[in-house]
Amino acid sequence: MCVLIHVGLHHTPLHQKCLCYITFFFGNNNHFSPIKFRCFCSVQTQNLNNEVEQQQQQPRSRNNSKTAKTVANLINYKPWSNELLSSFTPSLSKTTVFQTLRHIKVPTKAFLFFNWIHEKGFSHDPRTYFIMLEILGREKNLNIARNFLYSIEKRSNGEVKLEDRFFNSLIRSYGEAGLFKESVKLFENMKLIGVSPGVVTFNSILLVLLRRGRTNMAKEVYDEMLKTYGVKPDTYTYNILIRGFCKNSMVDEGFYFFKEMTSFDCDPDIVTYNTLVDGLCRAGKIKVAHNLVNGMSKKCKGLNPDVVTYTTLIRGYCMKQEIDEALDILEEMNGRGLKPNIVTYNTLIKGLCEAQKWDKMKEILEQMKGDGGSIPDACTFNTLINSHCCAGNLDEAFKVFENMKKLEVTADSASYSVLIRTLCQKGDYDKAEMLFDELFEKEILLSSYGPKPLAASYKRIFQYLCENGKIKKAERVLRQLMKRGTQDPLSYQIVILGHCKEGSYENGYGLLVWMLRRDFLPDIDIYDYLIDGFLRKDKPLLAKETLEKMLKSSYKPQTSTWHSILNRLLDKGCVQESAGVIVMMLERNIRQNINFSTKCLQLLFDRGLQDKAFKITELIYKNGFRVKMDEVVLFLCNKRRALEACKLLLFSLKNNENIDIDLCNIVILDLCKLNKASEAFRLCYELVEKGLHQDLICLNDLVAALETEGRTEEATFISKRIPRPDHLDRSERNNSTTKPRTNKM
Repeated sequence: MCVLIHVGLHHTPLHQKCLCYITFFFGNNNHFSPIKFRCFCSVQTQNLNNEVEQQQQQPRSRNNSKTAKTVANLINYKPWSNELLSSFTPSLSKTTVFQTLRHIKVPTKAFLFFNWIHEKGFSHDPRTYFIMLEILGREKNLNIARNFLYSIEKRSNGEVKLEDRFFNSLIRSYGEAGLFKESVKLFENMKLIGVSPGVVTFNSILLVLLRRGRTNMAKEVYDEMLKTYGVKPDTYTYNILIRGFCKNSMVDEGFYFFKEMTSFDCDPDIVTYNTLVDGLCRAGKIKVAHNLVNGMSKKCKGLNPDVVTYTTLIRGYCMKQEIDEALDILEEMNGRGLKPNIVTYNTLIKGLCEAQKWDKMKEILEQMKGDGGSIPDACTFNTLINSHCCAGNLDEAFKVFENMKKLEVTADSASYSVLIRTLCQKGDYDKAEMLFDELFEKEILLSSYGPKPLAASYKRIFQYLCENGKIKKAERVLRQLMKRGTQDPLSYQIVILGHCKEGSYENGYGLLVWMLRRDFLPDIDIYDYLIDGFLRKDKPLLAKETLEKMLKSSYKPQTSTWHSILNRLLDKGCVQESAGVIVMMLERNIRQNINFSTKCLQLLFDRGLQDKAFKITELIYKNGFRVKMDEVVLFLCNKRRALEACKLLLFSLKNNENIDIDLCNIVILDLCKLNKASEAFRLCYELVEKGLHQDLICLNDLVAALETEGRTEEATFISKRIPRPDHLDRSERNNSTTKPRTNKM
C-alpha cells in the first residue's frame, strides 16, 4: 500500500513554493496488529498541554537599538575582557543595557557584562536585575541564579528591594528543570524573609506542584492563598488547578474548581473548557465531554468551541476507537467554518492507524494535502514510522525516516526514540547505537523543536551500553535528557548500576544526587552497590554520605553496613564522622559494636573533643549498650588526662559498672600530683560509698594532698578509712613509695 501526499516544502522561500510527492510504503501486508501509539507533537503545532503556561508568558519587546545589537555582537563573538566595550561606556543607557542583556547568547557572558557595567558606574534598576535573573534561570544556571537573587539588595546598596516577581521567575525555572523541592523551598523562603506572594507566585508554585502530581500540597497552597494571604485567584489560577487535577486523573476535583470560579467572579474561558474536555476524554468520559462542548455557548455567551476543542474530542473518540464518531466531529468542525490544523489531522491519522483503517487514513492524508495550509510535519511522519515499527516493518519505517530528511522535515526526539527502541527489540544494537550517537551529536534532545523527550524510551539502549562497557556514552545522553527536565527513575538506575559495574562509583553517586533532587526513589540495591564500592575503594566518607541518603529514602541498612562504614571511618581517623554514625545508630536502636564504640571515644578524647565524647558515652549507656571503659580510662591516663579519666570512672560507678581498682589508684595519684585533690577526693568518696576502697593504696597520698590544700575535713574523712596497722602487708603498701605506673598496670 502506498500513499501520495502533495506537500509544500516549508523550508523554501515563500516566493519559490515547491511542491513534491511523498510516497509512504506500507508493504504488502495490510493487516496490521492492533497498535498503541505515543502521541507525538511538533513545535509547528498547537499543543493543548501548553495553553495554560502560554497565557502567563509576557510579550517581549522586539525594538532593539542599534547600539545594543552592536554591543551584544561584540560580546557574543569576541573573547570577554574588561577592555572589550570601553568605547561604549558613556553611551549605554538603561534601555540599551536592558536590550543588550536580551541579545547576549551565553548566560555567563551576560553575567560578566552585567557586573562590568555596574563597576563602570551604571546603576542597575529592578528591570535589569529581573532580566539577569531570567537569563540565568532560563539557561538552568540555577545555583548562580539563586545566589544572585539573594544578593540583589546588597548589590544595589538597598535601592532595589526583593519583589515577588524575582521569586516567581526562579520558582518557575526550578520547576521547569524538574527540581520541584527547590521550587517549594524558594516559595517558603520568600515568605520567611517577608516577601508576600502574589497571585502570580501562587500560580507558579501550583503549576510546579501539579506537574509533579502533588495534589494534596496544591490544595494546601490554594487554601493558604485564600485564608492566610487573602490573595484573590484569577482565571489562570483555576485553569492551572483544573488542568493539574484532570491530568492526575482527578476530574471530579477539576469540576469542583470549575464551579468555584464563580465565587471569585472568574469567568471560564476557552482554555478552561478545553482543559475540562481533555480531562474527561482522558478519563474515558467522551460523551460527557461532548455534552460539555455542546452546552458551552449556552452557559457562556460569546464562547464557542475552537479548533483545540474539536481536536480534543477527536482524540477522545480515537482513544476509544470510535472512529466514525471522530469523523463526525471533523465534519461538524468543518460545518462551523473551523479549519482543521496539523494537530487535528495528526490526531486523526494516529487514530486511524490504531484502528487499522488504512484506506480512510489515505483519504485524510489527501484531504490534508487539499487544504493547502496543513503540511505534514514531524508528528505526521513519526506516527507513520511508529505504525511500521509496531507492525514489524522496520525497513519501511526507515524509508519514511529518510523521506523526512529529503523533505527537510526536522526529525525530533520521538523520531529517533521509536527507531532506536525497535532496533533494540530486534537485537540490532549496532544500528541502534549508530542512531543513538547521531541523536547526541545533533543535540536533538536539547532542541526546543518537537515534543519533550521521554527518558523511558531509551531504557533498552541504556541497558545495552551499560552492559557492554559504554557507560560514558549512555550517561552523556542521559544528561541531555536531564537538561530538558525529563527523567525516568529506571533509566537513572540502569546508568548508576553501570557505573558501579565499571568501578566509577563517584559518577554513579553524582547521578544518584541528581535523582534524589528530582524526588525519585532509587532502589535499595543502588545504595548497597555504591556503599560497597566506596568501602572497597577506601572512601568511607562517600559511603557515609550515601548511607545518609539511603536513610532519607526510608530504607533500613543492614547492621553489617553500619559497622563496615564505622570501622573504615575509624581506620581513616574520621572522628567527627564516626561519632555521627554512632549517634545515627543509637537513634535507630542499631546494635553497637563495643570495639568500635571504644575506639571512637579514644579518638574523640585524643582530638580534644571531650564534650562530644562524654555526650556519646551517655547516649551509648542510655540505650543499653556499653564500651570498654577500662581501656578508655587507661588511654586517658597514658595521655595524662586524669580529669577526664576521673569523670569516666565516676560515670561508671554511677552506672554500677565493674571498675579496676588499680586504675582508680593511678587516677587518684595523678590528680594529687596535678593539685586536684578535691576531684581525687570525690572519686575516693564514691568508692567508699560503694565499699570498694579497701584495696586502695593511695589513701595516704590523698590525705597529704588534701591537707596541703587546707581541706582538713576531707583529709580526716579519708584518714578514718585507712586500714588499721594490724593489716601489716596493706599498711606497708600504704606507706611505701609509689610503684612505677607500668608495674601497677
